Amino acid sequence: METLTPAEISERIAQLRTEHRELDERIARLAANPDDELDAKRLKRRKLQLKDCIIKLECMLIPDEPA
Repeated sequence: METLTPAEISERIAQLRTEHRELDERIARLAANPDDELDAKRLKRRKLQLKDCIIKLECMLIPDEPA
């Protein structure tokens, strides 16, 4: 696994959050059209993947506590 600096991690988190918000908007637009149910499910799955990735990256920013 590649080693990222805290600045790189923060930048990646910001990118993922932007993509997450964009997916929210696309999902809201698709909700108005029930014919696009498969696309909506696909976008929701991607949104969950992004959220998981954001959480993992945020955990990387938390320093380990000394024992």
